[in-house]
Amino acid sequence: MTILVIGGKDGQLATSFLNLKDDRLTFLGRPELDFTNVDTLKAAFAGEKPDLIINTAAWTAVDAAETQQEDTYLVNRDGPAQLAKLCAVNNVPFIHVSTDYVFAGDKGSPYVETDPVSPETVYGASKAEGEQAILAAQPNAVILRTAWVYSAHGKNFVRTMLNAGAKNPALKVVGDQYGNPTCSDDLACAIMQIADRYLKEGWNSQWNGIYHAVGTGDTTWHGLAVEALQQASLYGQKMPEVTAIKTEDWPTPAKRPQDSRLNTDKLYQTFNIRLPTWQDSVAKVVKTLLSA
Repeated sequence: MTILVIGGKDGQLATSFLNLKDDRLTFLGRPELDFTNVDTLKAAFAGEKPDLIINTAAWTAVDAAETQQEDTYLVNRDGPAQLAKLCAVNNVPFIHVSTDYVFAGDKGSPYVETDPVSPETVYGASKAEGEQAILAAQPNAVILRTAWVYSAHGKNFVRTMLNAGAKNPALKVVGDQYGNPTCSDDLACAIMQIADRYLKEGWNSQWNGIYHAVGTGDTTWHGLAVEALQQASLYGQKMPEVTAIKTEDWPTPAKRPQDSRLNTDKLYQTFNIRLPTWQDSVAKVVKTLLSA
């Protein structure tokens, strides 16, 4: 069996798949596979003959997307849609990763998959349109919305906080935005559980659609920073003072959802998958980074 993972090996999720050291996984990213060139997509199918495709490639620079809209839509909507069309033609199921930014964050409780999307950023809108384009092209698709992704590799909030905490006695972190921190390693394992079911049982059309896949539990960016830095203190890093500030005190070009918590019951009911608590996973990531 061949599972083709789309996305550069320097991406957080693709790196997490790489670290699984699963011989069934094959990786393709730019320049060999480029969403701007349909021929490279066709060549990937012809050369690899995949049984399943997992797309981890995405434009994730949320602020830069506001001024680079064409590139953002190309990577987050048009490229995945072309890939989904080829999956349909070749009868290959498709697993795709989306985001909590498809929601405005004003519901006041965790979002479920049937809640209407209401993105307020170019990034969120491009991912929302990508979801619909994929499902229209290839119904045999699972789309996993995730959030606040971090890991021991790549650029992410947890690593940024550890680096900042090591250099500064005091930090200010936004404390009025709520979400579900998600370790990319946990997400990769969850996706492989879905892949294993498909490879053993065949694709079940009842799986088709959108799911929420995030770490169990929720917090604020301030809460996540404090947890990561407290874990770092166990390995000798001095604990800085971490002050919670409001969103308006840290302006960004793209508006962040105030409360983008996601309900994950559907993922559990369908696949019996529930990601670990975010605190446990933060502890593991910090240990990986600092124990050496």
